[in-house]
Amino acid sequence: MEETYLEEEELFEHYRIIADPKQELLRIDKFLMDRLPNVTRNKVQEGIKDGSVKVNDLIVKPNYKIRPGDVVVVALSEPPKDTDIIPEEIPLNIVYEDDDLLVVNKEAGMVVHPAYQNWSGTLVHALTWHFQNLPTMPNNDGRPGLVHRIDKDTSGLLVIAKTEKAMTSLAKQFFDHSIERTYYALVWGEPTEEKGTINVNLGRSLKDRRITAPFPEGDFGRTAITHYEVIKSLRYVSLLKCNLETGRTHQIRAHLKYIGHPLFNDATYGGDKILKGTTFTKYKQFVDNCFKMIPRQALHAKSLGFVHPSTNKFVQFDSELPSDFQSVIEKWENYVNTID
Repeated sequence: MEETYLEEEELFEHYRIIADPKQELLRIDKFLMDRLPNVTRNKVQEGIKDGSVKVNDLIVKPNYKIRPGDVVVVALSEPPKDTDIIPEEIPLNIVYEDDDLLVVNKEAGMVVHPAYQNWSGTLVHALTWHFQNLPTMPNNDGRPGLVHRIDKDTSGLLVIAKTEKAMTSLAKQFFDHSIERTYYALVWGEPTEEKGTINVNLGRSLKDRRITAPFPEGDFGRTAITHYEVIKSLRYVSLLKCNLETGRTHQIRAHLKYIGHPLFNDATYGGDKILKGTTFTKYKQFVDNCFKMIPRQALHAKSLGFVHPSTNKFVQFDSELPSDFQSVIEKWENYVNTID
């Protein structure tokens, strides 16, 4: 997600095994059976088939044979039980705070909670430094206070629960899709319609579990609905306002790619290449400079609205576009004006 309610599946590394330099060729299921505690062969084979096991960062088939030096990673949807959060003194940009909750404006580049390859320096580490006894939800180990998340390289607003009551209230609002969430997105191209709704199921890609894929036939994935409106057209790119009705993993990123308008500089979904424009060398240099200005997907969680868990009144919070986002828009505006 850009925004993801925390019931979404996520994978956590549990085991990392490096095959011995003298390892003989051996089927991966037999290899893991000898090394993992308390598992059956059926469980191992199921894990391989559903993509929970990777060899050298690639999903393999059950008949794959381990070779010397192979790096085998087993990742599961639950975090390891012995994962401890060590508080870290990391500055927080707090937009609002009271006894029940706080709203933070997350910078691009910060991971929200610990996971594979990001076991420190996360928002959760910062929260546990600044606040004591943040609540958790069932099956939510290692994520105190969190009821939703946004991607590492997406900037913007997050609400954090400080009490069990706030956690329960906010979690229900996310589950009921009653939270108002507005994102600003810079995308390639100009949508033909000024306003639109993308209603296409989303789920983990069957080829790469790190990517969210569309399933337009509705035979797989989960319901995902994104409303968008064109704020500004800049010939080769457009600034969109997106409202989430649901909150699936990478929802905006996957939906906008599906309709042919990937986020600007979104490497995961193909937006880090020139998709619109001319073949002139100067234009290529211009785009490359824009990529350097905003070295991430151009997506910002701009506003957030919900019913306050104690007052029962609707509250709304807004944020400015971060400087990298503003600068790249101004650069495109200036470029378009020079060629008109």
